[in-house]
Amino acid sequence: MTQVRYVVTYESGPDVLELAPVHMAAHVAHYEDFAARGLLVAIGTFEQPEVNGSMCLLTTREAAEEFAAGDPFVVHGLVRSYRVLAWTDVLA
Repeated sequence: MTQVRYVVTYESGPDVLELAPVHMAAHVAHYEDFAARGLLVAIGTFEQPEVNGSMCLLTTREAAEEFAAGDPFVVHGLVRSYRVLAWTDVLA
């Protein structure tokens, strides 16, 4: 059975490597909250995150939008831009 999930992709800002340690605790608390509520399925960086960014996978578009808008990495400019895309998981 297929299932639609929502991918948030982040494009890293220019100072992400320098600023990430400053905001990491708040970022972790943010994603742990979404995971505990069953909304966040996966999260992580691509290789060379300063170049390739990162992504997370959420259960609803609303959760994805809320996650990205409130993420301390977005709020404090570590993320230059983000996109929310519907993704069909055919193995679900």
